[in-house]
Amino acid sequence: MKNGIEIRWHGRGGQGAKTAALLLADVAFKTGQNVQGFPEYGPERMGAPITAYNRISADKIRVHSNIYHPDFVVVVDETLLTSVDVTAGLKETGAIIINTPKSREEISGLLNGYKGRIYTIDARHISVEELGKNFPNSPMLAAAVAVSGIMPRDTFIHEMKASYEHKFARKPEVIEGNMRALTRSYDVVAEAVSADAAS
Repeated sequence: MKNGIEIRWHGRGGQGAKTAALLLADVAFKTGQNVQGFPEYGPERMGAPITAYNRISADKIRVHSNIYHPDFVVVVDETLLTSVDVTAGLKETGAIIINTPKSREEISGLLNGYKGRIYTIDARHISVEELGKNFPNSPMLAAAVAVSGIMPRDTFIHEMKASYEHKFARKPEVIEGNMRALTRSYDVVAEAVSADAAS
């Protein structure tokens, strides 16, 4: 797909990977881009591995298949690294983003020799601190936007706040926690991206 970005998400049922992919599609659409956001349905049970996808492009999207050669891969649950080939087809000009407290050096041995950029973020820790619960999808969504450069930071934060205000109109504390988690995660990963670009 020319002039666009393809993302593949790996998670487990109940962690919000599918929701994150759909939220990203919604936010990108609001900024005027053409989008697709869809899950690959397998056994729909809590804890089972799931895959979801995004296509985001300034041009009309004419492809309607799964994504086999993503620009970016987002891994919401690091335990999948030992059971799923998360780097399959991943372009080495892109990057993989993994929810883990480990450093990229510690995690790289589990990535089948992948030579592209690797980013890690402890989304569990951030979500527990900011939301009081382990909801890693918001931090991982922010990390995906920071790495992929799909939209500017301020646009992303603004659109996500509007989305959360609609979704959680009766729970302002949830909105505030999600926004803190989003902003914090974006900034942590954006700093790592900038450091890579400068090196």
